[in-house]
Amino acid sequence: MSTLSVRQVRFRYLTLYALRWLPGGLMIPVMILLMQERGLSLSEIGLIGTAQGLVILALELPTGGLADALGRKPVLAVAWLVGLVSLAIFALADSFWLFFLSWALQGVYRALDSGPLESWYVDATLAADPDAEYERGLGWAGTVIGLAIGAGALLSGGLVALGPVGPISALALPLLVAIALQAVSVVALLVMLVEHRPAKGVGALRASVAEAPRMVGQAVGLLRRSRVLLALVAVELFWGFGMVTFESLLPVRLSEVVGSADRAAALLGPAGSAAWLANAAGAALTPFLLRRLGAAPAAALMRILQGATVVGMGLLAGPVGVIVAYLACYTVHGASNPLHMGLLHRQVDGPNRTSVLSLNSMMGMPAGALGGVVLTALADRTSVSLAMLVGGVVLALGAPLYLPAWRASRAAASGAGEPATPGEQAPAAAEGVPSGASLAATGPDGSLAGPAPVAVPTSQPAPAAGAGTRPA
Repeated sequence: MSTLSVRQVRFRYLTLYALRWLPGGLMIPVMILLMQERGLSLSEIGLIGTAQGLVILALELPTGGLADALGRKPVLAVAWLVGLVSLAIFALADSFWLFFLSWALQGVYRALDSGPLESWYVDATLAADPDAEYERGLGWAGTVIGLAIGAGALLSGGLVALGPVGPISALALPLLVAIALQAVSVVALLVMLVEHRPAKGVGALRASVAEAPRMVGQAVGLLRRSRVLLALVAVELFWGFGMVTFESLLPVRLSEVVGSADRAAALLGPAGSAAWLANAAGAALTPFLLRRLGAAPAAALMRILQGATVVGMGLLAGPVGVIVAYLACYTVHGASNPLHMGLLHRQVDGPNRTSVLSLNSMMGMPAGALGGVVLTALADRTSVSLAMLVGGVVLALGAPLYLPAWRASRAAASGAGEPATPGEQAPAAAEGVPSGASLAATGPDGSLAGPAPVAVPTSQPAPAAGAGTRPA
């Protein structure tokens, strides 16, 4: 598949991963506040978020199948160009419908972007060395995303503190820099991502479009046959809904506490930077959690702890208490993503990898859109604190869905006559999957996907105009 070495593949993956998330870091502190500055209410912002969720719901699976059939590079190139256009529209938007269009295009971007880069890295690594441990690079991606988003958030806070500049408001300055960085990312992608495809041109495109439904059907078949995979994907329903609290409501909560949107944005710059450094530190804890608890139990514990930190953000008084809870939330978030995505990767092999990741993301995005509508409306009618409390409880409710993976690992270890090994994953037979099913072999996990910052979660940071948290 690739003439690159394992080290070269990993370097290019991590570089592109950093460039993909840096614009999102710039947007995190200002996106919601900028829309409020331009006259939108929280309820309107929540409704706009549904545009992204609905588009992702419609396109997630077809685009995942297209990436598996056509190739990851062309799909990613189109995705990042669409992301650039969505940011440009967001910069000019001054009405509900222009913001709605920007977020709808962001949904196209996220649907196309969900999975191809990570799938390229895993498959290119295995092509270079079938025995390579790709989990190491996936784990480092968690650190890279934390550093990239943290640097972007810190720069965003500095730009807000320096603004306004002429007719450009302080909250709009980070957006302009994000647009420039997104353009750089597109160029870097075209240069650095090397992919050998058997055919190119219009004929290959037609064949790939025709092949995409079959790839999607195979991925759905895996989901139908594996209780573990079905439960893991269902976690995204709770995760996506609850992530609205710290991606969209946190800036509003902090603005309430300090009494000024500009002061809140200025605080969120360094706080966001620190949060994503905490996210990177959380990702670095993945090997320890795997050794001590195992992948599934640790993932379940992280869901509960993250719900508790969100409740803290909603109930603690003063900016210090809110920011401390925010940092704790992102530390747990950094540990959660590697555990969840590692479990997911171990359930599927290369040909269907992107489609399954798209299935996972497809659950999270519409759930995030629903959470955006419900929780912002609740915040408008009652209080932001109550909305965050509800979101935190929903986040924690996803924890029991890791039980099938835990039971499967114990059953596999017991069947082999060996003590349970933390992080061990069950083979296909343990889940009642036919021997011909396309599931990966058993083994410890440790892979990572980036979190998804701001607005409409993604588990992924990346809300509407350019943000992004769990790179799903």
